[in-house]
Amino acid sequence: MRKDVRILLVGEPKVGKTSLIMSLVSEEFPDVVPYRAEEITIPADVTPERVPTHIVDYSEAEQTDEQLFQEISKANVICIVYSVNNKKSIEKVTSHWIPLITENTDKDSRVPLILVGNKSDLVEHSSMETILPIMNQYSEIETCVECSAKNLKNISELFYYAQKAVLHPTGPLYCPEKKDMKSLCVKALTRIFKVSDLDNDGILNDNELNFFQRTCFNTPLEPQALEDVKNVVRKNLNDGVCDNGLTLKGFLFLHTLFIQRGRHETTWTVLRRFGYDDDLELNQDYLFPPLKVPPDCTTELNHNAYLFLQSVFDKHDKDRDCALSPEELADLFDVFPYMPWGPDVNNTVCTNDQGWITYQGYLSQWTLTTYLDVQRCLEYLGYLGYSIIAEQESQASGITVTRDKKIDLQKKQTQRSVFRCNVFGDIGSGKSGFLQAFLGSNLMHQKMIREEHRSYYAISTTYVYGQEKYLLLHEVFPDFDYLSDADLACDIVCLVYDVSNPYSFEYCAKVFKQYFMDSKTPCMMIAAKSDLPEVKQMYGCSPLEFCRRHKMPPPQSFTCNTAAAPSRDIYTKLTTMAMYPHVSQADLKSSTFWLRASVGATVFAVLGFAMYRVLLKQR
Repeated sequence: MRKDVRILLVGEPKVGKTSLIMSLVSEEFPDVVPYRAEEITIPADVTPERVPTHIVDYSEAEQTDEQLFQEISKANVICIVYSVNNKKSIEKVTSHWIPLITENTDKDSRVPLILVGNKSDLVEHSSMETILPIMNQYSEIETCVECSAKNLKNISELFYYAQKAVLHPTGPLYCPEKKDMKSLCVKALTRIFKVSDLDNDGILNDNELNFFQRTCFNTPLEPQALEDVKNVVRKNLNDGVCDNGLTLKGFLFLHTLFIQRGRHETTWTVLRRFGYDDDLELNQDYLFPPLKVPPDCTTELNHNAYLFLQSVFDKHDKDRDCALSPEELADLFDVFPYMPWGPDVNNTVCTNDQGWITYQGYLSQWTLTTYLDVQRCLEYLGYLGYSIIAEQESQASGITVTRDKKIDLQKKQTQRSVFRCNVFGDIGSGKSGFLQAFLGSNLMHQKMIREEHRSYYAISTTYVYGQEKYLLLHEVFPDFDYLSDADLACDIVCLVYDVSNPYSFEYCAKVFKQYFMDSKTPCMMIAAKSDLPEVKQMYGCSPLEFCRRHKMPPPQSFTCNTAAAPSRDIYTKLTTMAMYPHVSQADLKSSTFWLRASVGATVFAVLGFAMYRVLLKQR
């Protein structure tokens, strides 16, 4: 909403423009009227809308055309004043003033006009019969007010309507010719309805209507008032009320009625509460609230955000199969201006046998977005109405900014839940297979992935000492000379070579020596395609000897050429190393160290599945 309002009064000489301003300020008709009143500012605390208002006078005798054009371009609303007892001044409204204003205003930003019939104390009749055809002809005319500066009739109302025309304009909402709401308004209100429909059954029940009412107007509706609202809809629409709840058609009808009855401030209050600006676009301040992320810190969703996202999943998982079908996913993202997830997401997170994103996969993708692009996450949460439904100040309240990684290393403990593993390897070494295996996809399934749907990320949960953590795998493009800071910034490095290719290991050794040998980032060597015959690597030493020299764990055998889902043990090890980068290499080589970690993983995976089944039964 605007921070202030600028009202300009124009019209023929002697129609009473200056008198109107002076009567408003002094609350009495002036004995002496100057050619032009000085610009006045009405403080916010004395205006109905609590917004500072500037009132500007125009005098043909004292101002040039150029000065007039400048004032027209600065005005938020223009009052064209005529005298009700002077036909010529009425004719000039259409022959001179409206064309002049149109010529000197931006075509894309329509300035609302108020027609002001002054000196109503001098006539017995109304000018409205003459003015109504003009109002019907020009959609930019918001309203017409007849008043008298002499007896103070409708003076306050005139400036209230002018202020209202700026703060609650009819133009973006309603088309007078069609007598219906404009498409952008319908689109915005449809999103608001869907966000407010907490159980996604297509109607707003009494609880949802009361929550909506409290959200927008800070007060619930009394039961009788609720019933009265529904009765108004019932009388005018056959399908506006269903199962004693308000349908989308009924919701839109109510707002059309508000606008037609001059109560468009009601609709604007709703729109602005849900983040819309004067052009019915979601406000940038709403979508991107301030969030400071210092260097070496990462971003994660907090508990409240996960609870909200769980409720959104439950709302759209109509068949309760703990996965979102393409139709359910499209319905979930219907409140977005575009589809945020492409087909690559199905190869980034866990899916079911039909290729649909599971509950775990859904939360994983949100976790990935938050980690990689927190601004995008804030935007997405904004579309879903997080701050409104979760009753938070903004989406930023759903984000945790982790502490500096250097502090974690000093204290030898971390509170983070998401760990990034960058996967390096030469072309054909098995990096993509390693990522897909983390999602439970074996080689046979991987061969069915289309190239254009391929993902360079994979994210899922692992358990380390009973703690659920997210491991984010990122396949780094094997261009040795152009590794960016993003390619190097991670919690653990995974170096993948093909045991059946004698030249595969050399790339891993070079990457390690150039970029990671002197860093504090833990590294692990993966001997991929271990189901194939192993050949000698054409390098100065064997992979095992290389790892021993550089105090790394021995190469870990890995294959995704399995009948069932590939083993996940290696991913638990990677997460453990990422969580405990300070652990000595002797401990990392110890079988009891890995046994403790993997037993914790197994126990909590079983417990986690059992708990989820309980939750599912409750749902």
